[in-house]
Amino acid sequence: MRPIRVVHLGLGGFFRAHQAWYTGFDEEWGIAAFTGRSAELAESLTKQDGRYTLVVRGPSADDPQVQTSVVAAHPGSDAATWRSLVALPSVSVITLTMTEAAYAPDGVVADRLVNGLAARRLAGSGPLAIVSCDNVPGNGEVTARVVRDLAARLDPALDEWIEANVSFVTTMVDRITPRTTPADVREVAATGGWQDAAPVVTEPYTEWVLSGDFPAGRPAWERGGARFVDDVVPHETRKLLLLNGGHSLLAYAGSALGHETVAAAVGDPVCRGWLDEWWDEACRHVPLPAEELDAYRAALLERFANPRIRHTLAQIAADGSQKIPIRVLPVLRGERAAGRPAIGAARILAAWINHLRGIGAPISDVGAAPYVSSCGSVRDVLSLLAPDLAEDTELIAEVEAGGGGVAPGGSEGGRR
Repeated sequence: MRPIRVVHLGLGGFFRAHQAWYTGFDEEWGIAAFTGRSAELAESLTKQDGRYTLVVRGPSADDPQVQTSVVAAHPGSDAATWRSLVALPSVSVITLTMTEAAYAPDGVVADRLVNGLAARRLAGSGPLAIVSCDNVPGNGEVTARVVRDLAARLDPALDEWIEANVSFVTTMVDRITPRTTPADVREVAATGGWQDAAPVVTEPYTEWVLSGDFPAGRPAWERGGARFVDDVVPHETRKLLLLNGGHSLLAYAGSALGHETVAAAVGDPVCRGWLDEWWDEACRHVPLPAEELDAYRAALLERFANPRIRHTLAQIAADGSQKIPIRVLPVLRGERAAGRPAIGAARILAAWINHLRGIGAPISDVGAAPYVSSCGSVRDVLSLLAPDLAEDTELIAEVEAGGGGVAPGGSEGGRR
């Protein structure tokens, strides 16, 4: 069995399609993974000795691959095992796939990491790297800030130890991974030759760009195609605005038109036109060559249109109050600062306000309550979301007009 050298927090489908897949190329590295909350997935994987099937689903065929990099799975509630594993001298890397909300100052990320690092310090186990793999701009810096702020409040000596011994790596991750369905489980069992209770379905495309130090070593992730660069920001910006921002547009505006999946929405000429308009606007704020952005847009269209990847708009629509600020507001502010109307960004904002009003995908967002209370007024929503834009009357008028699409509260969204 592979030795445990990586501890992971956030045992879900994306992690198993992405970081665990990359780690699988280096047999000297095993992962002990913890769920965010539920124990069910950890129990299923434990019964399977960590093995699971990764179904790489192309437009015309599946490529099932049995993965073995996860050697232990634990529920997130098992704090004692978390501390003991992070304290192991053999562990050199902690990776994270949580949600944007988990990076709040007193959120799950800070709490778990500070507890684990305190145990490691007491054990004298030496340095390690922490690698955030979440869609948070500057995720390495954000992780460092919330961890060190909490450590400094609890124990200044621990904060000093973290400064001397822990590196925080910034990354950009990309691989569309829908939720596994009961039909996926049945299909894998029928075709794979074993009763896999925890398969994962993903697309062929994958990307991982990292920047930072690994003071105690790392897996040979480059064997799977990972890239190590001096600056992740251009790649991160490209992905957050074009892929994630495009997803948010389809999730809110597409679901209001009755679509259930990304493939269905991008196949609608109306949504496709909105997507192109958003991308034209967003590309002005991505510091990469035009030809690279054109190639990325073409690849995104092919990925979004894959009819065999059932990526639901309801899944993407979740936690909009955390996603809109990082996926849409940078473009909105940049366009308004340049004196342009920000039609694409205004359309996404208008569609999200419609969503808050009950149009399209159902609300699944722990931070939505204040926005739902304010969603009768675009100005009131902006006062919460972006106070610096709340008196921009031209922008408010553009959002009220739906950015050239369905206006907030308009009848078209309710009819479809």
